[in-house]
Amino acid sequence: MDIKNIIITCVIGAVSGWIASLIMNSKGGLIRNIIMGIVGGFVGSWALGLLGFVESGLLGTIITSVVGACIVIFIGRLIFK
Repeated sequence: MDIKNIIITCVIGAVSGWIASLIMNSKGGLIRNIIMGIVGGFVGSWALGLLGFVESGLLGTIITSVVGACIVIFIGRLIFK
């Protein structure tokens, strides 16, 4: 993975994590949003893959990451209640 891909992944993660934090009414900074978006990408790909959905393009990647980040935030709230 070169530096370009790392930067793109961080930007997509930040945007996805920020959107998920707005949807879930969660507070956090830039680093937390990046982490939530990146982890959300893995979780979203897995969860939506089970349902037969396949991400395509930048918008599909962001939507998948947002869905996954929302799942991660929800599970985090259950665990750390």
